[in-house]
Amino acid sequence: MSTTEIAELRRAIGQLRQCVGALRSRYGDAAAVRRLANDVERLDIDATDLDTTPNAVPAQAKATDRVQIPDTPYDPALWQGADDEGVGGYKRDQR
Repeated sequence: MSTTEIAELRRAIGQLRQCVGALRSRYGDAAAVRRLANDVERLDIDATDLDTTPNAVPAQAKATDRVQIPDTPYDPALWQGADDEGVGGYKRDQR
């Protein structure tokens, strides 16, 4: 992340912290307020981790990570004996 993005993130977390403080003064130590405060703390921890991670580079998909799915139909033998969900119960080959 650039320093501008980190600074903007820190500013937003600071604003959230102020809002949660206002909610705490209005609603007291309610469970929802404690969860919000915990979420803000978690955001602050994660932002610090991002800021201090050396050479943090956004993940990018590689062409080698893609799997080609062929358009040809599957071999019907693959589905022999399989149950069709929602169509009925399991039916064995009754010969």
